[in-house]
Amino acid sequence: MQSGRKPKPTAVKALEGNPGKRSLNTGEPKPEKKAPRCPAWLEGEAKKEWKRMAGQMEKLGILTEIDMAAFAGYCQAYARWKEAEEFITQHGTIVKTPSGYWQQVPQVSIAQTYLKIMNRFCEQFGLTPSSRSRIVADNGEDKES
Repeated sequence: MQSGRKPKPTAVKALEGNPGKRSLNTGEPKPEKKAPRCPAWLEGEAKKEWKRMAGQMEKLGILTEIDMAAFAGYCQAYARWKEAEEFITQHGTIVKTPSGYWQQVPQVSIAQTYLKIMNRFCEQFGLTPSSRSRIVADNGEDKES
């Protein structure tokens, strides 16, 4: 197993302006920049998130057909995180057990788990302010010479 940081895709290095000025991998696969279809098996809230984000990501050139599983993972994690957060908002973070002790509701750790998963996908897709700040995206607009 390789130690250290995971290598960045060449497209991400190029979008960041290749600050290290290292040679870029020209043999890396270059999938068509076209958003995949939303999988039918996603939960309803995950489908809403897919529809909200897919078009914007496709315009930036960061979502392709082969990213379907990873993006579906992000959307599903988002839906489950949101469900847990809505439960917490409605019922609170602690409950009294039958024996009289106060206990944290399971939705707190569920929300934390899915937020971590969601954030890992966000980093990979450039969906956080810090990851976005390292990318100079081609937003598809024609440039006049």
